[in-house]
Amino acid sequence: MKRIISIAVFVIVSLQNIIAQNDFVWFDGNTPITYSVSRKVDPVVKIALEMFKEDMCLVTGLKPKSSPKGIIRIIPKKNQENQSQDGFDIYIRKGKIFVVGHGGRGTAYGILELSRLAGVSPWIWWGDIVPERKKSLSLPIDYHTRQQPSVEYRGIFINDEDWSIRPWSSKTLEPGAEGRIGVQTYKRIFQLLLRLRGNTIWPAMHEGTIAFFDVEGAKEMADSFSIVLGTSHCEPMMRNNVGEWKKADRGPFNYRTNRQSVQNYWIERLKEVKDRRENIFTIGMRGIHDSSMEGYSTMQEKFEGLQQVINDQQTLLEEYVGNPKKLTQMFVPYKEVLELYDNGLKVPDNVTLMWCDDNYGYITRLSDDAEQQRSGGAGIYYHLSYWGRPHDYLWLTTTQPGLIFNEMSEAYRHHARKIWIANDHDPKVAGYDLELFMDMAWNIHSVSAATVTHHYKGWLCRQFGHDIGNRIFPAMHDFYRLCGERRPEFTGHTQVELDKKKYERGLSPVTTVDWDRQEAYQRLSDFGKIKRCVEDNYPHVRKDLQDAYFTAILYPVLATEAMNRKILGDTIESHKAYQEILQLTARYNEIKEGKWRYLMSAAPRDLPVYRDVHASLSLDKQQPIIVRDAHSFNQATQGAHPIQMLGYSMNAVSLPKEGSLIYSFTVDKDETYTLFTRLIPTHAIDSGDIRYSISIDNGKPTIYTLKEPFRSEEWKKNVLRGQAIREMTVTLSKGEHTLTIKALDEHIIVDQWSLYLSK
Repeated sequence: MKRIISIAVFVIVSLQNIIAQNDFVWFDGNTPITYSVSRKVDPVVKIALEMFKEDMCLVTGLKPKSSPKGIIRIIPKKNQENQSQDGFDIYIRKGKIFVVGHGGRGTAYGILELSRLAGVSPWIWWGDIVPERKKSLSLPIDYHTRQQPSVEYRGIFINDEDWSIRPWSSKTLEPGAEGRIGVQTYKRIFQLLLRLRGNTIWPAMHEGTIAFFDVEGAKEMADSFSIVLGTSHCEPMMRNNVGEWKKADRGPFNYRTNRQSVQNYWIERLKEVKDRRENIFTIGMRGIHDSSMEGYSTMQEKFEGLQQVINDQQTLLEEYVGNPKKLTQMFVPYKEVLELYDNGLKVPDNVTLMWCDDNYGYITRLSDDAEQQRSGGAGIYYHLSYWGRPHDYLWLTTTQPGLIFNEMSEAYRHHARKIWIANDHDPKVAGYDLELFMDMAWNIHSVSAATVTHHYKGWLCRQFGHDIGNRIFPAMHDFYRLCGERRPEFTGHTQVELDKKKYERGLSPVTTVDWDRQEAYQRLSDFGKIKRCVEDNYPHVRKDLQDAYFTAILYPVLATEAMNRKILGDTIESHKAYQEILQLTARYNEIKEGKWRYLMSAAPRDLPVYRDVHASLSLDKQQPIIVRDAHSFNQATQGAHPIQMLGYSMNAVSLPKEGSLIYSFTVDKDETYTLFTRLIPTHAIDSGDIRYSISIDNGKPTIYTLKEPFRSEEWKKNVLRGQAIREMTVTLSKGEHTLTIKALDEHIIVDQWSLYLSK
């Protein structure tokens, strides 16, 4: 009895000590967490509460209980005019934690913020990140967080789903009709969106995928999660043309010759979604398969036809949904539509202009000063995966975090704050890149150019523990560097969508790569070090996190290392590496007792780079006399700043307009040299030019432009290698010199420069 009393006293004293140290204990190790909800709530709040209760079962071993005197008070409030949609407050007062949400979603985010505070990763299900069991949970006694979104609509576009989420959904998670991404799959996606504080989805729409509105229960599931439904740039008025337009029944998708049938098709969907709380209506029109509008030949005809479409859509919205000025609408100036827009197309002021990247992560346009005044604002459609020329990347997600940071922060700075959508072939594979995108959409200040590495290291530590996260961070940092030089899908130096008369299926074969022996050896050596690091740390990962570690770390690293060895190694080593990729992929699809079976494909679209092939290396290249990373400058003007985890240097330097970098260097003889400047292949974001100048020893500047026609050969080279390269011949005397690189326009980011003896 004395022992029991002494233990009880010890626990009480311990808790008092915690409180004395300005900590508020909300789980004491013995008593289930209690909560109360102050009023009738939206379904999304109930969903979030159930998710939280399941989370706490894993963290504490005890299921939270409802109680009028609960330690957690959940208070949903209607949005006020001065409150941001989706925001929440969490604070401690009078011995209780208050979660005050602004509307249903805001309350749901607040509830799930408590899960985060308890150590639960948003990837608890999709990433198999089992939370660590805790003996107690506490917060500072004065804890208060007020959070609200930086971007109003934040979400994903499930796209190019053919080799990942679609077969996994229809064969594994909920076996059923071929091509169906089922309602339980969407439920899991919506749960992830809530945990990532997202609120919007553009559903999958590829040929062979059953349209979202034809999946029984999918719309109702979205409604219960308070998910905003939208559609991609080529799917006007909430319709999925590929799956829903039946030519045999409706005739051609031609607004010029079949207008009434097209309008009836749109009206059907408008009636169906009229009573939904929130929709995003895409306006405009393109062909069914993302081609130019059918039936219009000249640019003038296309201009007049598209203007008629937009005008008629406003009439239809008003008749069947409500005042179009109060509806969320978006217009995507993409491909030839951008040219029509620039030629004076009239898009209602309340419509959001949805700008795009070039499919490879480099934003091509942002709102100018006048466009930034539009009441509809602007948004961004951004690719984390892509199917198309010059080459797909639908296997792994390896976009450098620094690129995502720079482009999205630039977008925000130009007031693209209405809608952010990430194109994503599979949320599990997208992993960290998707979370970084969503973190910035929620809080644009959550990461800066100088804290990208901190953000990524924090993610690794949260997923796998501080010890493992810190151990593997240097290797994973280098992994992103090498993938920035060549994504694993680009390793074969091949292209897609070429002349089908010259190439089978329009795909060039793996033949010769643009690396010499020394470069190839260095690349393989670097990948080998990364591989050894992540393999050596695998046994130290918590047992219940080893599957998670395999899918998020081991698979992408080992498979990418093998891909490089397959392409760059000799015949025997190449074949061995090919077999390793197949074995790794089979393992991926069988972990967790087959939970992820059919999710990972080792050969999306069966492109040549994935086959049992290897390449010839280029002849030995001339070695540079000087190689300098951009951040190793001697002087820089105000506003110049390195961006972590961007470029070959992993510290590429962003220059403001008129900003410059100055470098000192020495050559040891009078000679003619070739200077190469290597920049991040960004675009002019104001429809103008994107120029920079180079001068040696304060001499006359030489001006270069990075502007390239979309899908030109030079643009293809740039996005495949991750650099835009310009060269100039200079005659230098022996001794010290200076090099000045100056930005003449916005969006200039310098990565490296190098000096060679001219041949």
